[in-house]
Amino acid sequence: MNNNDNKHKRKLLNLSVEKEFQRWLLVRIFGVIILSSVLAALILFFYARHETVTSFYSAHIKIRRVSDLLLPVVFCGASISLFAGALLAFFLPQKIAGPIFRIEKELQAVREGDLTVVIRLRKHDTLQTFAAKINEVIADLNSGAKGLQVEGEKLKTALIQEDEVAIRASAGKLQASLEQIKT
Repeated sequence: MNNNDNKHKRKLLNLSVEKEFQRWLLVRIFGVIILSSVLAALILFFYARHETVTSFYSAHIKIRRVSDLLLPVVFCGASISLFAGALLAFFLPQKIAGPIFRIEKELQAVREGDLTVVIRLRKHDTLQTFAAKINEVIADLNSGAKGLQVEGEKLKTALIQEDEVAIRASAGKLQASLEQIKT
């Protein structure tokens, strides 16, 4: 039962994650779909308005099905939709892949121990809020690491001075800080 509750909560959370990014993505995808549909409808409309009175009498033997008349229109509409989809597939991932590449590159520096990293994306990049959240996490890690360094220095000084009270206090603070870290 608990496992099912967790899955249900995760599904609910996924629907509300990063609404601005979802809107951005949906607007572009639906925009391409609507544009290609409108263009296909316009082609069909202009093709259907074409006068066929004189050509129909001469072609009535050659045209056996309505699909023979509509095949070029369907082909044009499909071609426009395919072209629009190809453009979307080519350009949209680049708007997402560029910021992801930059974030991965900066996270590699964090992995190597540099907690001073600040991820900076271009002003209109799509993953600005995601990068800001990562920057918050890095800043929190940096703050925690600085606290551990300060306590380590206090412990080192207390050991040099052989101050048992200060040693216990610093060791206790270090222990408490380390227990907050889940591994």
